[in-house]
Amino acid sequence: MSKGLKDGEPNGRDIYPDIIDHPHWQSPVRPHMSLYDRAAQFSPFDALAGYSDMITEEQRITDEQVHLEEDELEVLNQKLSMIADELRSGRHPAFTFTVFIPDELKAGGRYETITGPVKKIDLNARKVILAGAGAEGPGNLNRVLEMDRIIEIREKSQKTP
Repeated sequence: MSKGLKDGEPNGRDIYPDIIDHPHWQSPVRPHMSLYDRAAQFSPFDALAGYSDMITEEQRITDEQVHLEEDELEVLNQKLSMIADELRSGRHPAFTFTVFIPDELKAGGRYETITGPVKKIDLNARKVILAGAGAEGPGNLNRVLEMDRIIEIREKSQKTP
C-alpha cells in the first residue's frame, strides 16, 4: 500500500498514470507565487468590516451638558458684561473659558478649557470670539464660543518668573 492511502482508497498512480510524473506547470507570463502569498489568499478576512469600529464608538463615553442655575447664569452674564466693557475701552483681555463641545457622532459631548484674548462679543448671535493670535487650538484661527455652552469664565492667570 502507498504512503497516505487508507483501506479502500484508490492509488493515485493507478488513476492518473498519464499525468502523475509530469513536472508542475508554471505560467511563462506570471512569476511563481511564494508560499506566503499563496497562504494569504486563504487567510481569514474581516467579514464584518467596520464592526469593531462601531463597537469602539459605542463604548466611547460622552458627558451630558450641565444646565446652570439662575444665579450661576447671572454671574456669567456679569463677567461677560465686564469683558464687553474691556473691549469697548480698546483692550482685549485674555480669559479661560470652560465650554461644552457637542459630540458630532452621538448624544452628549465633552468639556474643553479654552484660553485666549477676547476679540469680540456678539450679543445678538450669543457668541464670544477669541482672537487667533493667542487662542489655543488648531491653526490659531479665531475661535467662536457659543454663550449657551459656556459654564465658567476665569481670568487668565499671570505666570510668575
